[in-house]
Amino acid sequence: MPTIYDVAAACGVAPSTVSRAFSRPGRVNAETAARIRQVAEEMGYRANPLARALPTGKTSLLALVVSDVTNPFYFEIIRGAEIAATEADYTLLVADVHESATAERKALERALPLVEGVVLGTSRMSDSAIRVMAQQRPTVVLNRVITGIPSVVTDNTRGVRRAVEHLAGLGHTTIGYVAGPEASWADGMRWRGMREAAEQLDVRVQRVGPFAPTLAGGVEAAGVIATSTVSAVVAYNDLVAIGLMRGLAAAGLRVPRDVSVVGFDDIFGAELCSPALTTVAAPLTALGTFAVQTLLAGMTSRTPPRVRPALLPAELVVRESTAKRMRRRRT
Repeated sequence: MPTIYDVAAACGVAPSTVSRAFSRPGRVNAETAARIRQVAEEMGYRANPLARALPTGKTSLLALVVSDVTNPFYFEIIRGAEIAATEADYTLLVADVHESATAERKALERALPLVEGVVLGTSRMSDSAIRVMAQQRPTVVLNRVITGIPSVVTDNTRGVRRAVEHLAGLGHTTIGYVAGPEASWADGMRWRGMREAAEQLDVRVQRVGPFAPTLAGGVEAAGVIATSTVSAVVAYNDLVAIGLMRGLAAAGLRVPRDVSVVGFDDIFGAELCSPALTTVAAPLTALGTFAVQTLLAGMTSRTPPRVRPALLPAELVVRESTAKRMRRRRT
């Protein structure tokens, strides 16, 4: 492949002049720049976009870091973020860090020199680590609130309250919460919202876990729920809820006759399982889109970025996994 030196020799100019013709054309005589571009095209030379970006820092690349790309929760978030990035003529790089704060830090160390901004999706890093990273590149955090850093979150409090109201209206007086990862900000907010709603609605809530935010985590939680006194459960997310229903069925319990189950997020597949899952629906595509739009607005604005969390609505979607309380069948 021809190099910058080959183009320079063919044009009779210095390699630095060829470089400026592509990276800073305003600093090269218009006639000379046009000749360089023509010769480069004839020779099949293609400038390295990252090399061209080095003087200005403009790579037109953004990073979206997700904790588990196999979790359907991220499918629509990635799509929404990609749409917003493409509309702004940016390319989105997605990094899967496997629910590991260590892997997340390593991925960011590699990505930061290449990208202009970062969206952290359900980060497992500490607040202090995220603040340090945000000093290096504009950053937006999804599903978590960190003072001083722009964030986009679902209205967890409203969503959980709707779930508890729904279950209480069906006659359930003791409701379980199957917790997710301890490092999850959303998990803490959902449990707090459940306690507040339970106090106002005069029902009891019990927390079990933490469990992995996966189908396997839900199956594991089923062993605890099967031997408890709860008649209904709110799970950390839909994957946990679906795994929980599988585990309860294996233990001889029927959903919703013996235990009602509510998930969180309304991922793809929530309505396809049997029974179809009642869940708190999060606006997943909008989360991804708004996060990238917020990031780009902060990158181009001369004023400090908005740091008040953007709160997107959550709504309860009632399906077949919840029903009126009945005396649990003995197994």
